[in-house]
Amino acid sequence: MGLVDLIEHIGEHGQWREQVEAIVLLDDLLQRESLLAGEIEEVEPAVLTVQQARGEAPLPDRLFPAVEHERAPSVEADRLWEGYFRYVHGLGRARGSRFLVHWVGFEVALRNALAASRARRLGLEEAGYLVAPDLAEAGEDLAPALGEWEAAPTPLAGLRAVIRARWSWIDRHDAWFSFSLDELLAYAARVMLLEQWRRSAEKDDRAS
Repeated sequence: MGLVDLIEHIGEHGQWREQVEAIVLLDDLLQRESLLAGEIEEVEPAVLTVQQARGEAPLPDRLFPAVEHERAPSVEADRLWEGYFRYVHGLGRARGSRFLVHWVGFEVALRNALAASRARRLGLEEAGYLVAPDLAEAGEDLAPALGEWEAAPTPLAGLRAVIRARWSWIDRHDAWFSFSLDELLAYAARVMLLEQWRRSAEKDDRAS
């Protein structure tokens, strides 16, 4: 079952679909970012339209929450990620989803750790590249994942290191056999990661 199939399968359950789409939207935005950067040529969005994923149509308003914070990112792409994470965090709190709230916390912490590492390599100020730092999950040990990513010989190997770190986090928070919405959300996050791994394998095959 792919991401589009999963979303269609739960289409009758409005709140379920809303939260699953919130997670899957991360992958759509990553694809959009890669396309606009010239890293890929095609996109396979599950929530966004193809035009939105290609930067040819406006993104959903929910990605631009009407709230103000003391520090807004200066880079446009980072402002989009700030809006995304705040939207999903707010949705998780409103719906009482423990998984969604903690998933955002991990994703923010991981994303900011990677951004800070890149900034250090380039001799830039780390703080200027962090998004929604107040949402980052405290106490996450990201050192192993960050070390593997920094030591990766190619960008593709680095991507796979990040996917493995995300999968490992889900293993620790998946509410297995709880038959709850949180278990469904963990399943959706796993399907998303499998899709990302599939695309990375296809890219590796094309390069060989």
